[in-house]
Amino acid sequence: MENHMQKNLKIYNSLTGKKELFKPIHEKHVGIYVCGPTVYNHLHLGNCRTFISFDIVFRYLKHLGYKVRYVRNITDVGHLENEENDLEDKISKRSRLEGLEPMEIVQKYTLSFHNLLSILNVQSPSIEPTATGHIIEQIDMIKELIKKNLAYEINGSVYFNLKEYKKLYFYGILSKNKIDKLFNQKLNFSEEKRNPQDFSLWKRAHTSHIMSWNSPWGKGFPGWHIECTAMSTKYLGEIFDIHGGGIDLKFPHHECELAQAIGVYNKKYLAHYWMHTNLLTLNGKKMSKSTGNFLELKDIIHSHNKFCQKPFFPSIIRFFILQSHYRSVMNFSNQGLMNAEKGYDRIMKAVKILKDFHPKTLTKNHHIFDVFHWIQCCYKAINDDFNIPLLISHLFKATQVINFLNDIEKTHVNLLKKYMIYFVFDILGLQEKEQKAEKNPSEEKLKILIERLIKFRTEARKQKNWILSDRIRKELSQIGIPFHDEKLF
Repeated sequence: MENHMQKNLKIYNSLTGKKELFKPIHEKHVGIYVCGPTVYNHLHLGNCRTFISFDIVFRYLKHLGYKVRYVRNITDVGHLENEENDLEDKISKRSRLEGLEPMEIVQKYTLSFHNLLSILNVQSPSIEPTATGHIIEQIDMIKELIKKNLAYEINGSVYFNLKEYKKLYFYGILSKNKIDKLFNQKLNFSEEKRNPQDFSLWKRAHTSHIMSWNSPWGKGFPGWHIECTAMSTKYLGEIFDIHGGGIDLKFPHHECELAQAIGVYNKKYLAHYWMHTNLLTLNGKKMSKSTGNFLELKDIIHSHNKFCQKPFFPSIIRFFILQSHYRSVMNFSNQGLMNAEKGYDRIMKAVKILKDFHPKTLTKNHHIFDVFHWIQCCYKAINDDFNIPLLISHLFKATQVINFLNDIEKTHVNLLKKYMIYFVFDILGLQEKEQKAEKNPSEEKLKILIERLIKFRTEARKQKNWILSDRIRKELSQIGIPFHDEKLF
């Protein structure tokens, strides 16, 4: 059945503005590129929505039997927040604020990114390239654009030449922006640019700029857009199947990626299907670190905050996000999470009943639940541009009859169990809550003993008995209990 469903998947293509039947370039293989994070801070919940949405795409395509190469990059070169007048990129700025080297910042927030997605049960991509690991590829691509007169160098910086590009190709096919309208806009821009809308391919590094590399144009660093074009085409080819990201990247980032690829390879498209996830809003506004209007995952799963009345299990947050279609704007609310928790509990209870159930003899007069029709409805929902909210509604319909499993042909109960597990765990990626372990009396006694030792050490420090104090600290540290002393005086 899964292989049959390969032929029915439709995806909304941002490039054409309509749903299209999915036909991969290579029959049994799919290539996907999704723009990853700039690792200068922790993810907020709005960022998580994009990665959860494409995790569903990744999981489902594998479920259908495709061999999927999923590439999701790490931007570890901080692009300028405002390339016209801002000499400090996001990573360098964070480096200065935290007193760490730029690559320490990169490492810190890359680990944070991986940890947060792991908590939400988002699967790792097939390849996770970094921008700093592909400087050579980016320089080669820029050299090719200069050779074709689609880019120009001034004072050590290189810019994409939109007016020359316009003579050969159409700019704005993804975002539907009219290039003539863009050229007519009056903007403040660097005097070294030929046109305000020309974007950076390579920026000259000022002496204060920490992250820079040697290039044919002098010491500098790559622009934001060129890294994704270089990495996606290196691992997926000059044209691949799906390019994805948040809707806020559609313009200018994705439009510029597309123009660069067309300019270098002279192909019609970079990707056949462009998918964009919509915003997860807070207080009706876009989540953003810069405005302070955001929530981090840890705020919801570990502590109370002004938006949530209690902590929530990570899979409930994932389930909450999946209850809205990926192309719809979704607003975060405590009530939404509370409702998601009820729905999650309902589905998990049904799965447990199925796992524990042993089919009995069917009573002849009972209504029969058509498991085959239900399975087809579930697949039809996902195949309609990943309509996960509709799939969830079908899961709820199944839960209504699972409490009365005698209403199902006993030979079909195992089939229902099989596909409930497919949809709930394999495709939606939900996880069951772990059962709380019973308290171990020995562990409780050990905890009390450690607390008393710490208290005893504090008293020794107050009495300036440094030998005893240090001995207790050393012994505790050796069993993995480090701590920091507060000043006593």
